[in-house]
Amino acid sequence: MKKIILTAFLIIGIAGNAQETKPLTLKDAISYALENKAEAKKAKLEVENSEYKIDEVRSRALPQISANGSLNYNPILQTTVIDGDNFGAPGTTIQAAFGQKWNSGAGVSLNQTLFDQSVFIGLKAAKTTRDFYLINAQLTEEQVIERVANAYYQLLVQQEKLTVIDNNLKNTNKVKEIIKGQFEAGLAKKIDLDRVLVRANNINAQRQQMLNAIALQENALKFYIGMPMESKITIQNTAFEVTPVDLLAATDVTERNEYLVLKKQEQLLEYQKKSVLAGYYPTLSLSGSYNYIGQGPEVPLFQKPENGVYWSDYASIGLSLKVPIFSGFGTKAKVKQAENSLQSLKADLDNTKLSLDLAYDNAKKQMENSIITINDQKENVQLAEEVRNNTNNNYIQGLTSLTDLLDAENALVEAQNNYTNAILEYKLAEIQLFKSKGELKTLTQ
Repeated sequence: MKKIILTAFLIIGIAGNAQETKPLTLKDAISYALENKAEAKKAKLEVENSEYKIDEVRSRALPQISANGSLNYNPILQTTVIDGDNFGAPGTTIQAAFGQKWNSGAGVSLNQTLFDQSVFIGLKAAKTTRDFYLINAQLTEEQVIERVANAYYQLLVQQEKLTVIDNNLKNTNKVKEIIKGQFEAGLAKKIDLDRVLVRANNINAQRQQMLNAIALQENALKFYIGMPMESKITIQNTAFEVTPVDLLAATDVTERNEYLVLKKQEQLLEYQKKSVLAGYYPTLSLSGSYNYIGQGPEVPLFQKPENGVYWSDYASIGLSLKVPIFSGFGTKAKVKQAENSLQSLKADLDNTKLSLDLAYDNAKKQMENSIITINDQKENVQLAEEVRNNTNNNYIQGLTSLTDLLDAENALVEAQNNYTNAILEYKLAEIQLFKSKGELKTLTQ
């Protein structure tokens, strides 16, 4: 219910160019994607469809009942030649027509499978198919969460870099005003003023490029969450922070959905093999029918004996047993194919487990490296700010050159961008760590 309310709020609250937008959190973005993205919708439909497949297989074990009706006209009746000895005319041959010009019939028939190994195995396989699609739906959700989180953090990085550019432009404009005042007072050279003007123009150009990059990244995020492109979104920067993660905890990759999906496929292949082996088993079924037939020279419908139309009923009950004896080695060949498919899947399972172990170890290493880089870059930002502030004071007092001041500004911007990139690498590594531990859904909490 909360997801439905959230979806309605996002559609109504952030659509339209003139409407006020609400900050979109990572949790909101993921929840919206799980409700609206095509992959998530299709995965849910596959789970629903698996229930219908179970009903389809179950129907083979239930009674099959059908009704039938017919109306036939015989313009020329077939004649049969019989010996007249049986009709008091020895030594003669009688040619007689059997049947009536019209005959009509109606009835009901029933067929019930009593024993068919393939039906019982098929029912088990159908239930396993449902489990497969349930796990596959969870895997699809994780894939959606991963893409949305990556796009969300990429957008946050672009916004952080825009903030750095804005601060840099603000400081440059301050320096420009100082130099402009000094130039007008005859205390500064025109070339210094021109250099600052060029720098300000370059920063404005960088700012416009960053705005374009942000717009493109916003569109990418909308696509990943299934949101209309005309919708307006804003991202709150409070979500862009480093949170402590336990890197010492062990994890069992065999509980990952990627591995569990393959295990379900293995189980389905086992049932497929058993279904082929069921071809060696006999089948037994019960059948029964009840019919009512009318015959006469006129259309039998609604007619009576006085009109020459007679009605009668008949019924039958029987058992049908089929015992396979020889199939030309076709069943044996199918069994071998099923066994080869199982062996191939076992190889995929081993390779997948190795791949998941590798991903988990790499994610931990990347997290450790990112933490070291973040601490280093954070210290660099602090040092660069101190250098810039000292250089700015010295320039105002005439103790240093404009070149030194601009170099200090560039060093600060570079340090800030490096710090932002380091946080991005940390957050992306964090996503991979959550993925390798099967904990991506914690991002929705």
